[in-house]
Amino acid sequence: MRDAISAIQQRPYLDEATSLPDLFRKVAAVRGSAPALRENGRTLSYHDLDLVSDQLAARLVKDGVQPGDHVGLLLQRSVDIPISILATLKTGAAYVPLDPTYPAERLRYLVRDAGIRLVVGDSGDIDSAGLTDIRVVSPDTVGDEVAPLPHVDLDGSELAYILYTSGSTGTPKGCMISHNSVLELLRSALTLFDVSAEDRFTLFHPFIFDLSVSEFWLSMTAGAMSVVVPLRMAQSASDLLALLHREAVTVACQVPSSLRALAYAYEEAGRPELALRYVTFGGESAELDVVSAFLKAYRGTPPTMVNLYGPTEATCFATCRLLTQADLDGPVRSPIGSALPHLIVEVRSEEMELLPDGETGELVIAGPGLAVGYLGRPELTAERFIVLDSPTGPLRYYRTGDLARRLPDGSFEYLGRNDQQVKVRGIRVELGEVEAHLRAHELVKDAAAAVVTTAIGAKFLVACVVLAGQAPERPEALLRQHMLESIPPFMVPDRYQFVPELPLTPSGKLDRRAVEEMATPRRVRRP
Repeated sequence: MRDAISAIQQRPYLDEATSLPDLFRKVAAVRGSAPALRENGRTLSYHDLDLVSDQLAARLVKDGVQPGDHVGLLLQRSVDIPISILATLKTGAAYVPLDPTYPAERLRYLVRDAGIRLVVGDSGDIDSAGLTDIRVVSPDTVGDEVAPLPHVDLDGSELAYILYTSGSTGTPKGCMISHNSVLELLRSALTLFDVSAEDRFTLFHPFIFDLSVSEFWLSMTAGAMSVVVPLRMAQSASDLLALLHREAVTVACQVPSSLRALAYAYEEAGRPELALRYVTFGGESAELDVVSAFLKAYRGTPPTMVNLYGPTEATCFATCRLLTQADLDGPVRSPIGSALPHLIVEVRSEEMELLPDGETGELVIAGPGLAVGYLGRPELTAERFIVLDSPTGPLRYYRTGDLARRLPDGSFEYLGRNDQQVKVRGIRVELGEVEAHLRAHELVKDAAAAVVTTAIGAKFLVACVVLAGQAPERPEALLRQHMLESIPPFMVPDRYQFVPELPLTPSGKLDRRAVEEMATPRRVRRP
């Protein structure tokens, strides 16, 4: 029997909470001295976390932060991130994640675009970015006296965070998410995950990635403990595996790219004993062969593998699939499950007409989990968030730009991004399908595909391949034969480029622009 705050006990906290700080305080009042955060052997209890975030919040208010402000967080991976998030929310302000690894020019743009006047972080990092006329507050509260924190009434409609995502024009856009949207996500998540105060979650995702929101707040809602994954461990599958073992993590959060590396490291390490109950992953198309191999190799009771789908604009994830053996053995390549209880997910045509089951179209999402919109971008907000007729009347929908089809059981199959469907010799090719067949070969540890255009306009399909071990002579010939035996000739890469690793974005996803650059011969690279 699972102890402490069970799902039944968690429900009143969520139902009664009017904001995220309100939810945290309700849980902290019950959990008290129980562990909330752990990093490198250091543990903060719920009482400690409440206290230090109050202290930082009081300092922010003293330095002029008011409800409705946008506070930048320029922080390295550490307990400073959840502390600073809580502190910012307690003041009634919204936080804006700023990655210290970003180029200075990009950081300056984000600060300017978000109207940030105060940043929590290290003064050295802020100076290096050339951020001037910005007030700086250190996240370190050691030695601070407990100042009274002014009471802030929040009804949940206020912004909790602004998360910047890449724009098709190259200009990042700030997606505004309210407290209510996160609370609705958590209420739905509790109907899907059997989590309690006994669980230990990883804080794996960088806080510039929206799944960091769900992994942290689901842990806090359960009264569980969150284990901070340092950057070096997040980038090393073997180190991450050691942390999962050492800290007896029960809920591990991943993206498919990192899960693939983790599964490989698990085999290499001799299948060490782990305490995993759930492994969640999202942000990219699921790789069922990797999931299946990991479960078969797993020592002991295997964890439930959960495929999450959803854009930032729908608050972390909008659909969920607890993968079964039938899913792993079935014909559906990327089952993303059904809509969360608080959302409506549909497949619509280019004219935004509802499509019947089985037909491919664009996924659209409606419900209280949708973002407020894009900061300072009313035209783009109106373009992506549209009003459509539904059986219950007009509703506000978000156009995801993702391709999918609805299956007979009401769940969905993800079919990729529109921009991952490319034309090679006049025929549409889904890059994800090419990559899946490449990874099926024993020589291949990882692979990505890109279309390269030469100086005279010819298009070639190039495979960037990470080999699994010592390469035999002419591995490209073996791979080409494998691909010719697996897929139609027009989908077989024209060229194979062997690389030590694939480029990833700061959130751990495959960096497709960098792959395209890697695949492009130097003499034809664009200036």
